[in-house]
Amino acid sequence: MKQTTIKKRFEQFLRESSLKVTPQRRRIFDRVFSTHEHFSAERLYAWLREEEGPRVSRATVYRTLDVLVKGAFIESLDTGTGELMYEHVLGHHHHDHMVCLACGKIQEFRDERIEELQRLAAEKLGFRVVSHVHRLSGYCRTCGARNRSGSSPDPGA
Repeated sequence: MKQTTIKKRFEQFLRESSLKVTPQRRRIFDRVFSTHEHFSAERLYAWLREEEGPRVSRATVYRTLDVLVKGAFIESLDTGTGELMYEHVLGHHHHDHMVCLACGKIQEFRDERIEELQRLAAEKLGFRVVSHVHRLSGYCRTCGARNRSGSSPDPGA
């Protein structure tokens, strides 16, 4: 899906939600959809402060992220660190995540066998799934190798 199409849908969603289409919201939208990495609200705020354009407050960043989540333009990911991470999802296939507990690296993956097992489990219980989040927490290859060599994978240890 083209970014211009998504942007029009976002602006329509704002109007339908009785919210104004402001230069700040447009700027946040553009920055969110210009990256393919997972990001936190604070990282997004830092990006916006580093770049030229209308000044955007931290509060506007958080509120606009909430609007983008409610409109299903982006999804939030609880990595277990206390800080939500975000990614845009329109035009992307569903995927799951592996989160490294040491370095915070997020790896995306998709496995049809897992998807089928989830579907069968829901079907067996008469449950209609509308969405799901599958997060594996552990240690990435680099941090796991450090742990096996005797050093701690915990950067605070």
